[in-house]
Amino acid sequence: MAKNWAVVIGINEYEHLQRPLKYAKRDAELMRDFLCNEAGFEKVYHFSEDSSEKQLLPTRSNVMRLLHVRFEQPFMSAGDNFWFFFSGHGVRQNGCDYLMPTDGFPEDIANSNISVSYIIQRLRRCGADNIILILDACRDEGKSVEGIGRQTAEQAQQMGVISIASCSPNQISYEIEDLQQGVFTCALLEGLGSQGKCATVERLNQYLIHRVPELNRQCGKPKQTPLTIAEPIEKSHLILLPKYATLADVDKLKTDAYRVEVNKNLELAKQLWIRVLAASPADMEAVEAIGRIAISQKQQGSIPYQPSSENRAKTEKSPQPAPSNSTPIEPNVPVKSERGVDYTKLRDLLATGEWKKADEETATKMLAAAGRTEERWLRIEDIERFPCEDLRTIDQLWVKYSNGRFGFSVQKRIYESLGGTKDYDNKIWEAFGDRVGWRVNNEWLHYNELKFNTKAPVAHLPMAGRWRVEWVGGLVTLLSRRDL
Repeated sequence: MAKNWAVVIGINEYEHLQRPLKYAKRDAELMRDFLCNEAGFEKVYHFSEDSSEKQLLPTRSNVMRLLHVRFEQPFMSAGDNFWFFFSGHGVRQNGCDYLMPTDGFPEDIANSNISVSYIIQRLRRCGADNIILILDACRDEGKSVEGIGRQTAEQAQQMGVISIASCSPNQISYEIEDLQQGVFTCALLEGLGSQGKCATVERLNQYLIHRVPELNRQCGKPKQTPLTIAEPIEKSHLILLPKYATLADVDKLKTDAYRVEVNKNLELAKQLWIRVLAASPADMEAVEAIGRIAISQKQQGSIPYQPSSENRAKTEKSPQPAPSNSTPIEPNVPVKSERGVDYTKLRDLLATGEWKKADEETATKMLAAAGRTEERWLRIEDIERFPCEDLRTIDQLWVKYSNGRFGFSVQKRIYESLGGTKDYDNKIWEAFGDRVGWRVNNEWLHYNELKFNTKAPVAHLPMAGRWRVEWVGGLVTLLSRRDL
């Protein structure tokens, strides 16, 4: 059973700062209540200026003592979760971000405040593989100090910590009287709770970047865009709240686990499989994978993955390593083309969820980019020479508007996790067809039998319309492109 622990800090009043906050303390209280009552956290250290326990008053010495003593030795393990939530003032000096305790003061930032870099370093010592840093601290509108954000994002990215900031660098995080809360924490708790049911980091991020600006707009506040950092990409697929996890969430996590296992990153693969089990306790693929990895680690070697499902053919060839990085979801995809092809219609169809029309438009535009409009089909050499910029545009549009569910790069990850290479192998191709839902009961589906909706299996789309003659060989070649 996974451990779930947290530190929650909320500060309204400061001894040496004449800019009190109204709702930071309440934000922290609501976060504590959510973690304890809805998320099932066993231990939450709640620092509040109203605390009856002297050691939980949010002074610098109290917070630093907890970070130093509690995190000196690991007390958690793979599959466990540790969250750190702070609502209050943040300051920046000489390129470093600091959180301000109740007794901090701006005249001596380095010595009276708490370095975010130090917090991240100490949190990583706890032993949990999933650490989430949530900061609603970009509050300071004074001219004497600069708001935090930039260094925190860089540090979190380097250290493999998931960070969620209330706004982007150079923006302000607002409190709203009508809500009796900070707008960010209000949206955060909505997204994590029954309203948003955002089980994964990726889904929570999508909720926040839409909901926070919406609340600000409704209340007459300036723009505020939350910033989430989750590196490597597998972190964005981690399941935060198993009770809200969907089959698609679990399937995406499985895909990541297969891929990193094939890449021989056995420790990360084990962590991901443990998280699959947390969300789906009876998942036999996860049970078998963890056992397989344990044997591999004991032998100090690696056993190639073989799919355990009855619907997947076992491969005779050892899988080749997949690319180390999958394609990230880009917030704004540049609609570029080396051949002057206009992808605006494709973008608009995807944005409105018209998946079948988008698939057919993909085929049309690929023919145009390859100079094969009249022939109406693509040869293997056309795929090999297909312009990189156009391929990236098409793929990223699919990835963005399906929220990472569809796209050639998503298909490529699964294909390579099954051992797929540029050389066609019938057993691998059939296993791939089973995995993405193009084969049912050992029979390939016709185009009109595909599912053109978000309930389709991960990587089900695009099919790129009705590719003819060299369809299989062309797609195998496409999924072997290094630029995906």
